[in-house]
Amino acid sequence: MELLNVALPKGRLGEKVLAIFEQAGFPCPSIHETSRKLIFENEAAQVRYFWVKPSDVAIYVERGAADIGVAGKDILLEYQPDIYELLDLGIGKCKMAVAAKKDFRDDPGRTLRVATKFSNIVQSYYLSKGRDIDIIHLNGSIELAPILGLSDVIVDIVETGATLRENNLTVLEDVVPISARLIANKASYKFKNTVIDNIVRCTAALLEEPK
Repeated sequence: MELLNVALPKGRLGEKVLAIFEQAGFPCPSIHETSRKLIFENEAAQVRYFWVKPSDVAIYVERGAADIGVAGKDILLEYQPDIYELLDLGIGKCKMAVAAKKDFRDDPGRTLRVATKFSNIVQSYYLSKGRDIDIIHLNGSIELAPILGLSDVIVDIVETGATLRENNLTVLEDVVPISARLIANKASYKFKNTVIDNIVRCTAALLEEPK
C-alpha cells in the first residue's frame, strides 16, 4: 500500500496541523513518542508524516518528496512554488504589514527604503501602487532597520504588534492577510487523488464544525 507523504512545519503551527489531521481521521501514534526519528508512518491510516522547517515545506511538496504539506500564505506568495493550494486551514492567522517609526511621514517625491525578508511580495505590492522603492533584504531583526536609519519602513509579519510597540514602531498599512494553507504536489494530486481528496474533505468538514 502506497502511503501519502505529508510534510509538517516544525513548531506550534505544525502541532496544530497534526492535531487537525489526527482529528480528521489520519492519526499516527509513533509521532508522539520521544525519539530522534524524522519520519513517522501509520499504514492503517495510509500516512507518512515528517517534520521540516516551515519555509521548506513548499520545496518538499513542489519537488515531490512530499505529496501534501502545510505552508503559510506568506511563503507561497514570496516563493510562488508550482503547487496546488487546496485549503485554507484558518490557523496561524496574522498579517503582513508596512510599519515605521511613529513620527515617520512619507515623501512620495523620494525613493522609499523598505527593509524586509519578503522581497518579491514587497516588489509586487509597491509596483501596484506605482511607488519607487529601494528594497533592503534582511533575514532577521527587521525592526532594527528604521530605528538605526537603515530603512524608512519595514514590511514584515505582524501577529499581535507587541514587538513593534516595544520598539516605538507603528503599522502604517496592511499588505495581505496570512494563514496556513494545505498544498499538494501537482503530480501527486493526479496519481493519489482519491486519498488526497479524502484528507481534504475530512479536514474541511472538521474545520466547519461549530467550535
